[in-house]
Amino acid sequence: MTRVLHALAFSIILVATAAAAEPPAVAVIDFDYFDTSGEPRDQTAEHARRLGDFMSALRRDLAALGGYRVVSVTCDDAPCVIGRTPPGDLFAAARKAGARFILYGGVHKMSTLVQWAKTQLVDVENNRLVDDRWMSFRGDDDESWRRAEGYLAKRLAATPLTLK
Repeated sequence: MTRVLHALAFSIILVATAAAAEPPAVAVIDFDYFDTSGEPRDQTAEHARRLGDFMSALRRDLAALGGYRVVSVTCDDAPCVIGRTPPGDLFAAARKAGARFILYGGVHKMSTLVQWAKTQLVDVENNRLVDDRWMSFRGDDDESWRRAEGYLAKRLAATPLTLK
């Protein structure tokens, strides 16, 4: 009987430890993109592709770095879109998907060589801003976007999360 109780207690401890060790869930909303550089060549398709690659890599890297469990989120059976979906609806969709946090942002190409990214990470259970960051990156090619995404993913994974 004692062995059975010990085995049961050990199993409960393992399950509790695994649940406590699970990273918090985050809903990552596709970022907006604005180009006000005034360049004569239309780069809309290139920017859309790069932004899509950036978002896929960001989701993958946030999960791989161990800081978050990335969850998919939809708003009224469609992708949630910053600027078109009210913030309250974004937060509700994130909560419905089981996310503790929501990450959203945008990239602004201000000149031929300089782009800025703005991101916010919000605790949707407590309606609390956890991280608010600006970053700039130079270049507008695949490699500069990859470097910017890698930098952002590492910084977000290192963000201390106070789970209350």
